[in-house]
Amino acid sequence: MIIVAFDFGIKNIGVAVGQNITCTSNTSKSIYCKNGIPNWIIIKKFLQEWNPDIIIVGLPIEKNKKLKKINKKVKKFAYDINKKFKIPVQLHNEELSTKEAKSILFDQGGKKNLKKKKIDALSAIIILESWFFSIKKL
Repeated sequence: MIIVAFDFGIKNIGVAVGQNITCTSNTSKSIYCKNGIPNWIIIKKFLQEWNPDIIIVGLPIEKNKKLKKINKKVKKFAYDINKKFKIPVQLHNEELSTKEAKSILFDQGGKKNLKKKKIDALSAIIILESWFFSIKKL
């Protein structure tokens, strides 16, 4: 089974691809957004290339008004992907994925390694691997 995970953001969307045999990610990238609007052409090409069985979209825990606003956009993004591409979508708690990604990247190369696209791509991997861990527990 091929799984694609998205870490939705207003400026960039992190994307990771993995499979359920090893429960790891094979590739990751970041897709630019313009004013919170995804580049559907790039997303379509990516999904056609990987042909996933399921899509995971990271959903932050609502702790304040700012997160409530982004949660609405994340849920709309998940809904739009499902409607446009007819692929099952699951929302998955992404709490602290960005913080963990920043920590890993900093450990690997210091402050100069903290590039937004790298953070978003690694966050998508963290979301995907967290989802794998959660389904293994079932």
